[in-house]
Amino acid sequence: MKQVLVILLFAISLFTKGQNLYIKTYGNEKNKTIIFIHGGPSGNATLFEGTTAQKLADQGFYVIAYDRRGEGRSEDPNAKFTYDEAFQDLNSIYATYHLKKAILLGHSFGGLVATLYANKYQQNVSALVLAGALFSQQETYDHIINTLKRKYNNDYEQLRKISIVENLNKNSAEYRKGCYELAAENGFFKMPNSTTESKKLYADYEAGEFYKTNIRNKNAPLVFYQNEKQNNIDSRHFLKKIKTAGIPIYGIYGKDDGIFSSAQINSMKTITGKNHFAFLDNCSHYLFVDQQVAFLSKLKYWLQ
Repeated sequence: MKQVLVILLFAISLFTKGQNLYIKTYGNEKNKTIIFIHGGPSGNATLFEGTTAQKLADQGFYVIAYDRRGEGRSEDPNAKFTYDEAFQDLNSIYATYHLKKAILLGHSFGGLVATLYANKYQQNVSALVLAGALFSQQETYDHIINTLKRKYNNDYEQLRKISIVENLNKNSAEYRKGCYELAAENGFFKMPNSTTESKKLYADYEAGEFYKTNIRNKNAPLVFYQNEKQNNIDSRHFLKKIKTAGIPIYGIYGKDDGIFSSAQINSMKTITGKNHFAFLDNCSHYLFVDQQVAFLSKLKYWLQ
């Protein structure tokens, strides 16, 4: 009997370890729930947690931050990194915290996860907030490439590097990686004029405990592209369906986020409506750090 019990406990332990997500909550559970969905694939929620989660909770929200399966602190060697798997993670959060509805706050790639989830599980979503969120992937890649081709018009070596990326398979992890590496090398993700507040937030994060657990799974994008057929999508038709279903959509973007063209931004503003859209000055991709006060103020105004 003792041996059977040991085997049973071992099996439960393996199952739990395989399915466990890193999840942390902030604030009063009686308040409106916001689930933060981080970027990636290969991302985590450490920057949001280390700078913003508690402050957002202090605005009167119950904030749930987590790392998707196989990413960050949610280790799982068997993760598939598909959207359906991400939906399973979200549904497990709803079940664990007995949530009927929640506000989804999607950042970067997390915006695609949030949008596709809201489209499939409309009954679970009270509002959708897209913060520097991807929505038309190929347009973003084209914008990065074309911007740099104009910038380096007479620089043969730089144009050669850009051309190598441009001619990769558009539905490959290598193409995505190449585009974002070019963007990062050219400062597309950095605010142009760091403020005293943003410098302190980034410095405190890098000196704190969350930065120590800033775990990146480099294999995640590769496995995502192997397993997920929807790997280069335009989610705007889903957003229109979500809005038609009566779920409010909000968009908040940085004016200096180099991965979005003005045409993309205008199309997002058309979908959300001008009263549900904010375009922050001196702000790039990590807008909840670059312009934290404005970010928090806008979310409180929209969602309370």
